[in-house]
Amino acid sequence: MLVIPAIDLKDGRCVRLYQGDYSRETVYNPDPLSQAQAFVDQGAPKLHLVDLSGAKEGRPVHFDWVVKIAQSVKVPVEIGGGIRDLDTIERYLEAGVFQVILGTVAAREPELVKEAARRFPGRILVSLDVRGDEIAVSGWTEASRLSYLDLAKKLEDHGIAGLIFTEIERDGTQEGVYTGRLEKLLAAVDLPVVLAGGVASLEDIRRLKALEGQGLAGVIIGRALYEGRVDLAQALKLAADA
Repeated sequence: MLVIPAIDLKDGRCVRLYQGDYSRETVYNPDPLSQAQAFVDQGAPKLHLVDLSGAKEGRPVHFDWVVKIAQSVKVPVEIGGGIRDLDTIERYLEAGVFQVILGTVAAREPELVKEAARRFPGRILVSLDVRGDEIAVSGWTEASRLSYLDLAKKLEDHGIAGLIFTEIERDGTQEGVYTGRLEKLLAAVDLPVVLAGGVASLEDIRRLKALEGQGLAGVIIGRALYEGRVDLAQALKLAADA
């Protein structure tokens, strides 16, 4: 199981939001590149980047920062936030990003996701960001009235590389992971799934490790790493142990 540090970009800085609320941000590093390198130096196998400003505006805002990080570190980088068309996907991939994450467009234009997966095999991920059982879109600011399980099943045959699952109510709260909806998702699809958000301790890593055989491929951690509640090296060791 992979343990993937998160770098959320807003106003050119590395921040974390509380439950996706743009008015409740904490700045952890004014230099996202130095933060990315620090995670890599600690053993991170991959980096999860989110353009928070882009997600809200519906277009890439931190494209240059993302590319600078992708071209500087020696691990794969994935990026989500504000990616709504094939041209933007291609620009990111050609610039050195390993995988692109689609969220809002997956809920609104699933056929675009299918075409992207066809054109860029192995490079397209879909983020299922939920409040309750419902997908949220536009930087988590709007409800879609679409069930996350229904969308996951619809996307399963579209050729995507995997799913990222976030429960917005737990993101940035450090309340610990809740696996009820996650386990329903793992049972519903055969795609690799990565859980994002909610991790508060190494005990959460142990709990998630037990779901690896059900299709859980990894976990994305943010605030718990920045605030020292989880040591990345220890988390990596727990996740890798047989």
